[in-house]
Amino acid sequence: MASKGAGMAFSRKSYGLTSDAEKSRVTGIVHEKLLDDYLHRIFSSTGRAPMAATSRKLLNFQNLPEHLDQLLHVDEEAEEEEESQGQVEGRLGPSTVVLDHTGGFEGLLLVDDDLLGVIGHSNFGTIRSTTCVYKGKWVYEVLISSQGLMQIGWCTINCRFNQEEGVGDTHNSYAYDGNRVRKWNVTTTNYGKAWAAGDIVSCLIDLDEGTLSFCLNGVSLGTAFENLSRGLGMAYFPAISLSFKESVAFNFGSRPLRYPVVGYRPLQDPPSADLVRAQELLGCFQAVLSVELDPVQGRLVEKESSEWQLQGQPTVLLTLAHIFHRFAPLLDYEVQDCLKQLMMSLLRLYRFSPIVPDLALQIRYLRLTIAILSHEKSRKFLLSHVLFDVLRSVVFFYIKSPLRVEEAGLQELIPTTWWPHRSSREGKESKEVKDETSEERLRRRAYERGCQRLKKRIEVVEELQVQILKLLLNNQDDNGGEASRYIFLTKFRKFLQENASSRGNMPMLCPPEYMVCFLHRLISALRYYWDEYKASNPRATFSEEAYIPPQVFYNGKVDYFDLQRLGGLLSHLRKTLKDDLASKANILIDPLELQAATMDDLDEDEEPAPAAAQRPMQALAMGGALPLPRPSWLSSPTLGRANRFLSTAAVSLMTPRRPLSTSEKVKVRTLSAEQRTREDIEGSQWNEGLLVGRPPEEPEQPLTENSLLEVLDGAIMMYNLSVHQQLGKMVGVSDDVNEYAMALRDTEDKLRRCPKRRKDILAELTKSQKVFSEKLDHLSRRLAWVHATVYSQEKMQDIYWLLRVCLRTIEHGDRTGPLFAFMPEFYLSVAINSYSALKNYFGPVHSMEELPGYEETLTRLAAILAKHFADTRIVGTDIRDSLMQALASYVCYPNSLRAVERIPEEQRIAMVRSLLAPYEQRPWAQTNWILVRLWRGCGFGYRYTRLPHLLKTKPEDANLPSLQKPCPSTLLQQHMADLLREGPDVAPSFLNSVLNQLNWAFSEFIGMIQEIQQAAERLERNFVDSRQLKVCATCFDLSVSLLRVLEMTITLVPEIFLDWAQPTSEMLLRRLAQLLNQVLNRVTAERNLFDRVVTLRLPGLESVDHYPILVAVTGILVRLLVHGPASGTERATSVLLADPCFQLRSICYLLGQPEPPTPGTALPAPDQKRFSLQSYTDYISVEELAQVEQMLAHLTSASAQAAAASLPTSEEDLCPICYAHPISAVFQPCGHKSCKACINQHLMNNKDCFFCKATIVSVEDWDKAASASATSSAA
Repeated sequence: MASKGAGMAFSRKSYGLTSDAEKSRVTGIVHEKLLDDYLHRIFSSTGRAPMAATSRKLLNFQNLPEHLDQLLHVDEEAEEEEESQGQVEGRLGPSTVVLDHTGGFEGLLLVDDDLLGVIGHSNFGTIRSTTCVYKGKWVYEVLISSQGLMQIGWCTINCRFNQEEGVGDTHNSYAYDGNRVRKWNVTTTNYGKAWAAGDIVSCLIDLDEGTLSFCLNGVSLGTAFENLSRGLGMAYFPAISLSFKESVAFNFGSRPLRYPVVGYRPLQDPPSADLVRAQELLGCFQAVLSVELDPVQGRLVEKESSEWQLQGQPTVLLTLAHIFHRFAPLLDYEVQDCLKQLMMSLLRLYRFSPIVPDLALQIRYLRLTIAILSHEKSRKFLLSHVLFDVLRSVVFFYIKSPLRVEEAGLQELIPTTWWPHRSSREGKESKEVKDETSEERLRRRAYERGCQRLKKRIEVVEELQVQILKLLLNNQDDNGGEASRYIFLTKFRKFLQENASSRGNMPMLCPPEYMVCFLHRLISALRYYWDEYKASNPRATFSEEAYIPPQVFYNGKVDYFDLQRLGGLLSHLRKTLKDDLASKANILIDPLELQAATMDDLDEDEEPAPAAAQRPMQALAMGGALPLPRPSWLSSPTLGRANRFLSTAAVSLMTPRRPLSTSEKVKVRTLSAEQRTREDIEGSQWNEGLLVGRPPEEPEQPLTENSLLEVLDGAIMMYNLSVHQQLGKMVGVSDDVNEYAMALRDTEDKLRRCPKRRKDILAELTKSQKVFSEKLDHLSRRLAWVHATVYSQEKMQDIYWLLRVCLRTIEHGDRTGPLFAFMPEFYLSVAINSYSALKNYFGPVHSMEELPGYEETLTRLAAILAKHFADTRIVGTDIRDSLMQALASYVCYPNSLRAVERIPEEQRIAMVRSLLAPYEQRPWAQTNWILVRLWRGCGFGYRYTRLPHLLKTKPEDANLPSLQKPCPSTLLQQHMADLLREGPDVAPSFLNSVLNQLNWAFSEFIGMIQEIQQAAERLERNFVDSRQLKVCATCFDLSVSLLRVLEMTITLVPEIFLDWAQPTSEMLLRRLAQLLNQVLNRVTAERNLFDRVVTLRLPGLESVDHYPILVAVTGILVRLLVHGPASGTERATSVLLADPCFQLRSICYLLGQPEPPTPGTALPAPDQKRFSLQSYTDYISVEELAQVEQMLAHLTSASAQAAAASLPTSEEDLCPICYAHPISAVFQPCGHKSCKACINQHLMNNKDCFFCKATIVSVEDWDKAASASATSSAA
């Protein structure tokens, strides 16, 4: 009986079936004869007449496949014709026409994986196709992706191009340029119409008539060239020349032409055999729709195909199954190509559509993209073959900035403009900006409301972009294949590798502005899945506590390409730290891996190119020479193709099948990133996957899914590659607003001061005011767009989250001891740079102080900088310099300096101890900057932010560390004093290195200004090298800072110089006095070299002036001669006066006096034309001036007394080394003599005698009179 409602159930009666033996045999579905008629009716060839029923073979479902094979068989001639398409008359080359990426190019180009799309990456790159034509009529199409400078057309193989001459600039090459609306063949004339992004250019060549023409969007532009050269050896290739960042896509016939031209043939023919088969199958399908079975009557019924309905008839279903079984392979490529072309079209539409106020076009294309990616198979295909492979620019995650305000309707959206009013002048103290007026307040609020409206519209687009990434990060769609997330991980890693490999050698494959948007969307999707996992796994952590476990860096599961590790190259670390890996992480490096690495090191003469490219990086990591340039083969135009990159071998782990005991080790082997499976990443029952090799310091509970950890690692790498640089670049819009606002205020001030009778000046000023106002209106609206897309509060929180992730990662890595060296350098770089971005780029609209846990984050970063700037596990010179610079900047700002003071005391002391280590073999200049900034604000006349003589010059960025208000740290100064008193060797070694560097820096400075002065005095016109000027100014600044460090040391621990009970005090004091006298004499001499160079005011030497260096020297002298105890003052005075370079006139110079005053008389008024500390009352207090006067009076009196008491000394009693002091020491055992100052200074670096080179055992005091009396008594 029939089953109600069951379409597949049927009864014998309903199908006319019977069990009577005398009746015709049946098939079980319909009568054999009826089935035969039906199948022959459906599967008859469209090009043949139907066969008579008596002469044809009986057809059923058993022999139907054989019949279909015969029906779909294409004769040999057709197949041979298809195979020989490359030899079609009039055409030469492969049957599949693509761009010639192997030899047919000039310049630097980026070619897509399908070899049909190209982007220019040099001044004017050229590329041609692989196929040429010499006879007939041919056409190809070009999709214009950007409307810039390009020349599209044809050329011969003999055409030679360069970075200036492209297609159309040589003989036998012809081009159309829609940007300049011209045609080119050596010369140029007007031709055609202007093209725009999204247009299609058809390039037609008629080699029968010798003409060449172009069409734009199917409309002919007319014949461009006639009388083309033809004949033997003349064949024409499609070709294009395009400038930097311009892009197009070619269609040579691999898909139907958008605008076919009658009589012209595409260069690539369609697949004729497959088209014949598809036509036959479509005819069969049409027959199914137009024929109906009548089992009761046993006949076929013709019917309109529009009325056909599928009613579950088994015969029809089986027939359709046979059709689609044959049709599916033919459709597979078409569907995939359709998906690919659809995605490419959506990409171009999204990229080039105009920005309208509601972003409706972008929203529409993103929603369509989401609809496509929501289909699992389509999503996986696009991830595997299109996304990242072709669309490297991840355009779907980018919100482009409008080139013109009118384009985005920002005038309607933000009708009222406003810009901040900042004070650009800086005096002794920064002045607060005046309170805004009620009118300005209303304008600001209206502007902020407009910004909020814009931000809400942009957020709609951003949310759709996040939805796309959520689909790509789905790891639950693993039915019958790999989940989307793991496909994404493989492609994402390759995407990072391509961009990391191109960094510093060629333009980034993915533009930085795209990277910024992609990073923010990726963080949103990542945190969504992270917290979702936490909701279902209580033992996991929230995304707020995210970090990368340290084992990821040494277990080899993640490939970091050739990126530098903190401890150097990976191969070096695996050899030197193999014992630590075994003891702390239960990991054994495969001996074959170690042997291969060792052989690479030994076989340097025959090493391959990739290894040779890595050698300089190792030298750099160990403090060696700079890396050599990358080999020339990396300059291929297809550098962006995924299969063109060489990946460094990654160490991977064999999967253990049971728990490891403490004594068992995991052996590692090489495994490429593409070979990883889900189990390699997520792990299994007895395998931790990405987290294998967990050190004992790490907790056992999982943080989240391992795949999300790798996505997070990639996000941090992406920030390091280009996001930070782009964030800094976009600040330029805000800087432009400030500059124009300043210019507008100056113009308005001039208008108010200008006399009304000067109408000509008033007119010019009014015109300038209008120009500045219009420019500010435009920039303020553009700034609103930048703030909404780049510097919003949400974007700031994303960067802050990355900063905290890096801090936690570094802290956890630090606990692993020597294994910390495996961490990639970019983690420290991102921690430093992200903090800098939050502090400098997101203000003044958003402040870092508003972020949750702000002070705790500052303290944690301070602890990391304080500990690792001198960490011996970090060997890379670049990252060590970055840490030092970051710490130097950190102590310049009050909030971050207070954070340094909040770190544990033992860490603070260790930091100061590292700063006081001898300067040799260290970046001593940066170390010195840090010490100076701890002192700035406490020294003599050292309370300025900018030097007095620079206040009237062009204002600088007030955010620079060097322009911050002084914020000294008494706590760290006290640590420094305690350490200098700690041991007998700490202070002498530190001060000896400071004095050595001061001597070098000031000597270099004097030598350079001599060369500058000589060049300036030459009669012929000459130019001083700007680099030499910069080095000269740097030496001067170093000299000043070293003097300030000496001032701080004398202030904190004066006994180091003045307590002669210490063995090195007298020597240090004499060296100090010698250097101070040299500096004073060089700077204060009348009409001397220093004066002349300062008077020139050369660009680059702005900081060179009397004030900074003289107040530093004065501070030291005041501390020695005024503030010290009486005994110390006496010793300092005697040493200073005993130095042969001492001149009292130099001290008088400080107060503007040409000659020393007579003892007992008052100081005369200073000469206004001379330098005098009394002229800087805004920077030097009255008390400080009084101390200088007291010092001058003291030295004047002491100098007079010393002159009266001094006795003439014979030449033979003078030190034979310096000829300045009398002999006072004798060396044992050789007996040679010199003054104490010379021998003490000599013994600091050498133990051999000056004269005989004998080893000096001891130095004894020598007195000539005592020695003579002892000799006479002995006689």
